[in-house]
Amino acid sequence: MKYTKLTALLLTTTIFAGCASTAGNTATGAGVGAAIGAGLGALIGDSSKSALIGAGIGAVAGSITGYNWDRLVGKVDETGSKLGVSTTQLPDGSLKVNFPEGATFDSGSYQLKSGSFPVLNALAEEMQKSPQLRVKVVGHTDNTGSAQLNQSLSVNRANSVVNYLSSHGIEASRLSTEGRSFHDPIADNATVEGRAQNRRVEVYLYAVK
Repeated sequence: MKYTKLTALLLTTTIFAGCASTAGNTATGAGVGAAIGAGLGALIGDSSKSALIGAGIGAVAGSITGYNWDRLVGKVDETGSKLGVSTTQLPDGSLKVNFPEGATFDSGSYQLKSGSFPVLNALAEEMQKSPQLRVKVVGHTDNTGSAQLNQSLSVNRANSVVNYLSSHGIEASRLSTEGRSFHDPIADNATVEGRAQNRRVEVYLYAVK
């Protein structure tokens, strides 16, 4: 049994290692980090917990280290709570900032809405103060429309966020993007409310050694 689990992990890592990208490049496809996390879970016996670790940022350059997110969380709450923007500190030490579609984009568009600027400014300011910080932006859609359309939209929305941060002085080498289309829903796509929740952009911030 141990041999089988280890083999599964090695296969999972091998298959997905070439799918993730860093340094400002775009990665396409779904669940790279989640799949590796699930593989680890098979070894330690808690796949649900391990899948959370790295499920958002996937493979990154450098080792993730601890960071005190309190200041940034306060600023995001101050500037984005009325828009539905929320933060979650994850077990791997990263911070997820969730932007619902209404806070960032009009339906079917990847042009940023001005209402999101104060929150993105807060992220850029924190990154300017702390050069060890990195960002991965992940775009998500609902399952309405073709797979190709949704993949393109999810990538373009992630790129729009990264381009905004870059325009505010953040080096491209500290930024990366991924489009996951409709492959990682957080709610039921069969309902209007569920589809609205699934249309989102997740910004993962993490510190490297």
